[in-house]
Amino acid sequence: MKYALIAGNGRFPHLILRAARGEGHEMVVVAIREETDPELEKQASRCHWISLGELSRLIELLHREGIRQAVMAGQIRHAQLFSSIRPDGRLLKLLMSLKERNTDALIGGVARVLSEEGIELLDSTAFLKPLLAPEGPISPRALTAEEAADIEYGRRVARALAAFDIGQSVIICQRACVAVEAMEGTDAAMLRAASYSNGRPLTVVKVSKPNQDMRFDVPVIGPQTVAAMEQAHATALAVDAGRTLLLDREQLLAAAARAQVAIVGYPAS
Repeated sequence: MKYALIAGNGRFPHLILRAARGEGHEMVVVAIREETDPELEKQASRCHWISLGELSRLIELLHREGIRQAVMAGQIRHAQLFSSIRPDGRLLKLLMSLKERNTDALIGGVARVLSEEGIELLDSTAFLKPLLAPEGPISPRALTAEEAADIEYGRRVARALAAFDIGQSVIICQRACVAVEAMEGTDAAMLRAASYSNGRPLTVVKVSKPNQDMRFDVPVIGPQTVAAMEQAHATALAVDAGRTLLLDREQLLAAAARAQVAIVGYPAS
């Protein structure tokens, strides 16, 4: 079957392309100039480049390729969406119709436009179910009592934060919220927290949104997450089981073991 991959940044699009091809599917890549890794084009049989804001061109390309189902994968940085975007007429009309200007509203609006054009946006994990975080310990080291208490507190805070689509991660130290993720992303929020913590160990809590739309903006962690945790002196990470992708899983677990970082999956709620 023929699909389209609308690719943002990071490793996520690479993994989807590889998995889809492994299942025998044809995958046409639509790459975003401001975000997509140029190496992705080398792996794709067909690749089209567009800029952020070119919604009409995206639809035109998908129709020309005969696409009826597409997957959106890889991050589009929040700051890009609201500062670098130059909307064409189709996207400008969509923007004017939105009651809110957060990421969910914007990408959800794009999904509706695609649906109206006969293009279904699939669950972004459709080809990657084995990479979803399981419930329970994920890395070898168990949580300490202090880390478990920070996670219990942090999950309450993070769930409230995620409900407003502000961010999906909080950084906790001794049952105090040191930093809240906003547009900068989880890794940058951890480094910001480190500047306030005076070297004390931090705990990171990452959750899905209450009604997480698995078609886009799925929580993701990978080896770079552990690298950022080491830099920030963060020792534990909690994620939502079944709603968080573990990218480059073997490398992730090896990095966590070397750094003695505890990673645990909790039931999504």
